[in-house]
Amino acid sequence: MQTRPKIGIIISTTRPGRFADVPTNWLFNIAKERDDADFEIVDLRDYPMPFFEEKLPLAYAPTQNEVALRWQHKIASLDGYIFVTAEYNHSITGVLKNALDYLYSEIHRKPATFLGYGSAGAARAIEHLRNILAEEHVATLKNTVHIGMVEMLGMLREGKSMADYPFHDDFAKRMLDDLVWWANTLKEGRSRDEIAEAA
Repeated sequence: MQTRPKIGIIISTTRPGRFADVPTNWLFNIAKERDDADFEIVDLRDYPMPFFEEKLPLAYAPTQNEVALRWQHKIASLDGYIFVTAEYNHSITGVLKNALDYLYSEIHRKPATFLGYGSAGAARAIEHLRNILAEEHVATLKNTVHIGMVEMLGMLREGKSMADYPFHDDFAKRMLDDLVWWANTLKEGRSRDEIAEAA
């Protein structure tokens, strides 16, 4: 019997005072009520990697950085991803792009979706992120959650919480349903490939 997929909720900003913890904890609380997947929070603060300056592309030689190796092992252990992302100058954070540059086969043929917040619900950042992940052989999904500036400012300035915007719960459930389906499907496909390669 196939084991439940492991899903990482990746916090992709590391700056002090970040807003990311609010939507991350909200989503994690929804996700952990499910019995069809195991979810964990993966915080880029725990992986302080230097700027990517490897001598060779990772396709040809492994990284020599111990933190990057730990990051790669964590990503390899997961079957799907939710990137919690802000929008910096219409794109993703530098620390997230750097972290993705340290990945190669660890993330191949796995699904990813997104929780964006800020201006335009981080829609432009997410579109950039989709393009990056396509190059890394990641299946990005349609259903996402976008927390707009109105909701974000309501929480930052007016003492509101995600509970004041319950419509996001429905988007989150749809997103998680989709992600778990894809995580199971692609996990089965990867397992078939491994069996075929071993034969």
